[in-house]
Amino acid sequence: MAFNRRKFLQKITLGSAAIGLSSRLFGENDATATLSSNGSQHFNMCGYAAPKLNTVRIGFVGLGMRGPDAVERMSFIQGVEIVALCDKYPERVKKTQEILKKANLPAAKDYSGKEDSWKKMCEDPNIDLIYSCTPWHLHTPIAVYAMENGKHVATEVPAAKTIDECWQLVDTSEKTKKHCMMLENCCYDFFELLTLNMVRNGLLGEVVHAEGAYIHDLRWLNFKKTDGYADMWRLKENASRNGNLYPTHGLGPIAQCLNINRGDKMDHLVSMSTIDFQMNDEVKDLAAKDDFFTDYVNKPYRGSMNNTIIKTAKGKTMLIQHDVTSPRPYSRIHLVSGTKGIAQKWPSPAKIAFGHSWLKESEFKEIEDKWTPPIVKHVGEIAKKVGGHGGMDFIMDWRLIDCLRNGLALDQDVYDAAAWSCIAPLSEASVAKKSKTTDIPDFTRGAWKTNQPIDTSLSKGATTEIRNIDK
Repeated sequence: MAFNRRKFLQKITLGSAAIGLSSRLFGENDATATLSSNGSQHFNMCGYAAPKLNTVRIGFVGLGMRGPDAVERMSFIQGVEIVALCDKYPERVKKTQEILKKANLPAAKDYSGKEDSWKKMCEDPNIDLIYSCTPWHLHTPIAVYAMENGKHVATEVPAAKTIDECWQLVDTSEKTKKHCMMLENCCYDFFELLTLNMVRNGLLGEVVHAEGAYIHDLRWLNFKKTDGYADMWRLKENASRNGNLYPTHGLGPIAQCLNINRGDKMDHLVSMSTIDFQMNDEVKDLAAKDDFFTDYVNKPYRGSMNNTIIKTAKGKTMLIQHDVTSPRPYSRIHLVSGTKGIAQKWPSPAKIAFGHSWLKESEFKEIEDKWTPPIVKHVGEIAKKVGGHGGMDFIMDWRLIDCLRNGLALDQDVYDAAAWSCIAPLSEASVAKKSKTTDIPDFTRGAWKTNQPIDTSLSKGATTEIRNIDK
């Protein structure tokens, strides 16, 4: 009886843990239900062109790490009015107003001082686009509320933390016919755009395998008490979740090369993490010197390295890695391998091959000159001057505004936001179950079979001018 009772109690404990994990990863709804097709599509947002906006009136929320830089970039783009700034800390809004003053632009309306000041901003009828740079847990609530109040949304990565949140974004975008674009800036880096154009033109043949990563030692920033992440929110994410927490930088560009949601879809994944070899040790050293860090000791920190392998419906594979603690050079990997050739960057320099040997520098330059896409030729040099991760942030912002002003479909839609974001919670689920195969929802509800690939040719649009960039 004692043995049976012990086994019974163990099963209860394990079952409770599984329920807790399911609730956290999938949301409060039943995990199985949220993985399903979730009913029929209300409206297909892939390829949807919203009515033109001659002037795009923007409200920014989240003015800590990323927000002020986004405000500055947008200040250079004509056809933009920065009409509202929001943060729970009033001093951040005040500081960001100085960016507008420097650009000879009028001060924006101030929404600050409360945890939910963003709600009032989303309700403002004089705003067309909400640009969200907040901590991760606010991305979906802000996006959903903004769309429900008639606003398009551009949100920093990831767009959602749970599968349930992914479906909320999809359903709300479809019902309101408002864009929900995840600001995956790496899709607009120069080599990634070159690779995509090469794939579109068949230079690499049929793409059969691709790799991406986010390998970036962020310990110095995650443990930073001041001038870092507000309320240590990113450290808390690392201290409570184990999986690929930040997949989209590596995933976004290769998903476009593989026509994910537009001719193919991600079908299932397996994910495996090492144990934590560094975070707990580092926080123990910090706590010995500063009591502030005591509460962060002996937490279930995510593993140092995570490998997530994805299989697509058409039998192709993707490898996504995540490591933000190892003392390694920065890398996104970005590898696209096809039946005719391969393109790879990270580590630099970028390389291309159509056989057993990489192209010589002169041969690479010929390919680059011929196949650099029009968007880079149009705005690339200006983007480098404005800045933002070497210019890719500015290309992304300019492209978003030009699409809205010309009534064009966006390069990334809500299905991309959901599909790329869902890899984080699904990788957690797989890791928690000894790398068990985990299905990936089809957020397009079958429309991926007929959706068309994105058009980066700039055959339409490219009418948005840029203000004086001399600083």
